[in-house]
Amino acid sequence: MLKIDNLVVSYGGIEALKGINLEVEEGKIVTLIGANGAGKSTTLRSIVGLVKPKSGTISYKGKDLLSEKTQNIVRQGITLVPEGRRVFPNLTVLENLKIGAFTRADSKEMSADLDRVHSTFPILKERGWQLAGTLSGGEQQMLAVGRALMSKPKLLMMDEPSLGLAPLIVKEIFEIIKEIHRQGVTILLIEQNANAALHIADVGYVLETGRITLKGSGKELLQNEAVISAYLGKKKAK
Repeated sequence: MLKIDNLVVSYGGIEALKGINLEVEEGKIVTLIGANGAGKSTTLRSIVGLVKPKSGTISYKGKDLLSEKTQNIVRQGITLVPEGRRVFPNLTVLENLKIGAFTRADSKEMSADLDRVHSTFPILKERGWQLAGTLSGGEQQMLAVGRALMSKPKLLMMDEPSLGLAPLIVKEIFEIIKEIHRQGVTILLIEQNANAALHIADVGYVLETGRITLKGSGKELLQNEAVISAYLGKKKAK
């Protein structure tokens, strides 16, 4: 579905990505874990055209993405839930959701998708006319995900969805990710919470200072000594 080959991205002469290879198969949950500054967000931003690589290729269903504008990438079915949620604080919850459908013209299907978002996130229906900036952090994250779903993505990319949230809310967010996946959406998940991410992932990659150092199933990486030491603590995950 999505394939990255030898991707190199530089910022002011410093290579943030040093020739990474990554593949996302349709219908899978793929997670990319790593420390701050490893290049995780740069990877996602490159996929949606917000960062232009120095070299390498990114293809989606066999089509080159590097020559496409961001809005056209969204139209092809790739949507990013950015780090920090990035809702529009001075717009209502409903207005934020409708902005997520900016590339679409199928009003009847949009209405049906809005109903589905409200079904997945009942709080967003209850708070429809509330300003997004007045929501809690967890509610804003739900709004960011709901807004992304309004673009009708085939591939949903999420950048640190658990960042800054209370443990109970984190658990709820990961249940929501699993539910979205059950609805047929392929997911590429960037997470510092490696334990939670690997427990739901079909495939995991470890990114360290711009290089992919490990790849395996979520279960395999949960049992990998290097991953346990660096990201899960000393005790083996059950």
